[in-house]
Amino acid sequence: MSAAFVNAHTHLYSGLAPLGMPAPAPAPENFVQILERVWWRLDRALDARSLRAAARYYVAHALRLGTVALIDHHESPNCIEGSLDVLADACQELGMPALLCYGATERNGERDEARRGLDECRRFIHENRRPLVRGLVGLHASFTVSDETIRDAGTLCAELGTVLHVHLAEDRADVDDARRRGYEGPLERLVALGTLPEGSILAHGVHLAGAQVREAATHGWWLVQNPRSNRGNRVGYPAALGASGRVALGTDGYPSDGAAELEALRVGAREHDEDAQVAAARATAGWVLFAERFGPIPAPARVSDATLDDINREAAAEARRLWERMASL
Repeated sequence: MSAAFVNAHTHLYSGLAPLGMPAPAPAPENFVQILERVWWRLDRALDARSLRAAARYYVAHALRLGTVALIDHHESPNCIEGSLDVLADACQELGMPALLCYGATERNGERDEARRGLDECRRFIHENRRPLVRGLVGLHASFTVSDETIRDAGTLCAELGTVLHVHLAEDRADVDDARRRGYEGPLERLVALGTLPEGSILAHGVHLAGAQVREAATHGWWLVQNPRSNRGNRVGYPAALGASGRVALGTDGYPSDGAAELEALRVGAREHDEDAQVAAARATAGWVLFAERFGPIPAPARVSDATLDDINREAAAEARRLWERMASL
């Protein structure tokens, strides 16, 4: 087992992707096309069965790789209601402490879709009694929601006494969208609309400037770097993150392998002349982030070989179904 790792931003719904997910055709040429042709097709194809298999597969292998807690950001537009229970059951069954949210968006069904996503966050936070799981409020990213939905998310955070988990400035497209709407950038948009309680989790931050990162630290917001995903999606390197000590490390749906993520971080930091010690501290910052919302992390769980074999068989069967549904979208 690798060194203990808190995965501060991931996507359990992508758990089946390593099991033969077909390559998109034609090949994407930019970040938004990667979302449209890969991940937004995958999340629309999910049903409760495939989501359960994806979550159990991801969590079981994460535990084997040394992950001791994770923070998930979920989307399944055709399986919204009850989806957080599916994820939570997988985490509780296998012994993975987790913070979960549904990432509300308007990219498929406009405001009604967003309301359903926020309602799922509300329902789960009110109803969940699993000792290993807590709920948060989620937005996908500001470029996929209206100002009204952003305000609703902030109101819900205040109502429930929790924080927001959102993708922020992952790609230049998020910045350009905010500026077209009359804001300086996506961070300023979220701030202006009152959506970021202290402790909120901002995933990526690739296209933030140093002043914005320092502002985030001043307000107690967390940033989460995802080196393998950022490199794979060719969105750039978040060179400004060194301006804050409140930066953790996530995998953004890549397998939850802390050693692999830390090595990608080391390579990126070296290539962009970032202080190696400042970058490396992000691997341990996730423990502080998780503890703020959960408390002390329980002792690591173990997954037996027999359980893992069963999970792998279920995942392989559900993956085949999932790829068939994706092909029809």
